[in-house]
This record gives sequence, C-alpha cells and structure tokens, in this order.
Amino acid sequence: MSGSFPSVRPRRLRTTARLRAVVRETRLSPEQLVLPLFVVPGRGKSVEVGSMPGVRQWSVDRVAEEAGRAWEAGVRSVILFGIPEGKDAVGSHAWREDGIVQQALAELRRALPEMLLVTDVCMCEYTDHGHCGVIVDGDVANDPTLELLAREAVSHARAGADVVAPSDMMDGRVGAIRRALDAAGHEGTAILSYAVKYASGLYGPFRDAADSTPQFGDRRGYQMDPPNGREALREMELDLAEGADMVMVKPAGAYLDVIASVRAACHVPVAAYQVSGEYAMIRAAGARGWIDEARVVDESLVAIRRAGADLILTYFAIEAARRLRAG
Repeated sequence: MSGSFPSVRPRRLRTTARLRAVVRETRLSPEQLVLPLFVVPGRGKSVEVGSMPGVRQWSVDRVAEEAGRAWEAGVRSVILFGIPEGKDAVGSHAWREDGIVQQALAELRRALPEMLLVTDVCMCEYTDHGHCGVIVDGDVANDPTLELLAREAVSHARAGADVVAPSDMMDGRVGAIRRALDAAGHEGTAILSYAVKYASGLYGPFRDAADSTPQFGDRRGYQMDPPNGREALREMELDLAEGADMVMVKPAGAYLDVIASVRAACHVPVAAYQVSGEYAMIRAAGARGWIDEARVVDESLVAIRRAGADLILTYFAIEAARRLRAG
C-alpha cells in the first residue's frame, strides 16, 4: 500500500482536543441557555419536584437564589412559571398586580437588574380545570381566551418582564398580545411565541411542577399533532405576521428536524425547549449509571444547537453553563 494512501484523512482534524476545538462547527455558550423557574406562594420554600430530581419550586423570597446561581454560571436569562394561591374557571390570578409571577419579577429585577426576564403567558397554571383557556360547552374557546392572555401579558410587562412567551397555542394570540402591549405603552416588550408546540407525551413532569394537569380531556385539540412537520412552518409564519419577535419549537430532542426547518424558513431568533420529560429521562438513566449523564446532557444541547436553535430553554442550564465555562 502506498504511503500516500488515503490522500484525504478527516481523522487528522480529530487527533487532539486543541485541534477539535479549533475546527468545531457548532458552538454553545452559557448565554444561549435559558433557565425555567417555578414560583410558588409562601415564604422560605424550596421544594424539589419528585419527577424532576434537582428541579425545585421556589417561593418569591427565595427565587433569586437559584437565579443568582444561574447568573454566576453565565446564564443570563430565566423564564418564570407561576403556581398561584387560587384558581378559578378563567384563571384570574394570572393578571393580578400582586400575582405570583408579578411578585417574582419585582424580586428578580431588584436582585439581578441585568438578567433577562421572560414570562410564560398561559392559563393552564391558573385555571381550576387545567386547560389553557376559557371553557365553553366542554371545550376550550379560542377567541374569548385571547383577551385574558393579553391581560396577563400586559400585567407581566408592567411588572418588569423583558419578554412575554405565550404558550397556549390559541389562534391569533400573538396579534392580540402585541396590540394590547402597544396600547398599554409596552412597545419595547418582546414576544417569544411558542409557535410550534406539539401535544407531546414528554410534558408529564412539568405538569407536576406547575400543577397544571388538565382535569378532563387533553390538549390535543389546540396543541400540534406530532406527525405534522409542514404545519409547523404555517404556525410560525402566522405568528411572525402577527408580530412575534422570536419563535420557539417545543419539545426539542424529538423534533430536531422541525427546529432545522423553522431555522431555514425564518430570519428571527429561534428557541427550543428541552422539556421536562427529556430532562427526567436523562436524569433517571444517569442516576442508574446507564449513561454518562454530563456527557449526554452536553451532547443533547449541542444537537439542539446544531439543528438551528439560537436559544435553548433547559433545566440543565446551570450545570451545563458551569461545564462550558470550565472548558
């Protein structure tokens, strides 16, 4: 065999860690990670979510502790989910000036003035039936829900949110929220739309954390059907036309093809949510020694980034950011 064969050797660029780092195509930084935080009533609370080891619910007076750890690790953004003191048929605690998310926004703005504060805008945590809108004749009524979502978004903006993120999947909600924000003088508040949110089986642990399990039926009538890919682009285009500043795909790991399609079809920032079920599966396998947990976490995040996500919402944000900073 000739000494010059083979003439092309891709392995040359893999021989050392230094060389691999130089030619790496996809790069992930702590600033691209967004940490979800669950906020609950009361004081002095830090309660672990049973189905999400390592993830906790925080009372308002302690939520800045976890956000501060994220900041120290290099994470610059959090998204807030509130579990209110009371629930009713229309989720009225969602837009109260003294609501749980509104209080958390004030606390985080005081403690971490430079952190980007994003809020989830939906009704499911606030309604006594656990659905994402108003119930009429046993079903979620789209149009009556829009006004409530807009009220919630304006309340969050008034309390200090930089970005509001509607996750309800009602038709027309981005436009309704944009008009309401502008009319209330919050033209600078950005909208990160959950434009492509599938009716996934991977949300179970989140519903434990956010106390948002539907009391009847399911959400397949308004969240997207998992077999549909082209529909994702239609949803994205509609939300952009209504004024969305950024769009999100949820879940992430099982929908990398959708993330790539959305990234190729638009020119705004694309986010992806590595959801609770993805987190729980990696944690469970890691706890049993079946996988190298840290390595799989980092690989999963790089895969989401490689597919085209500019931002990744992940419960692994703090630990992943620490490893990224450590090199």
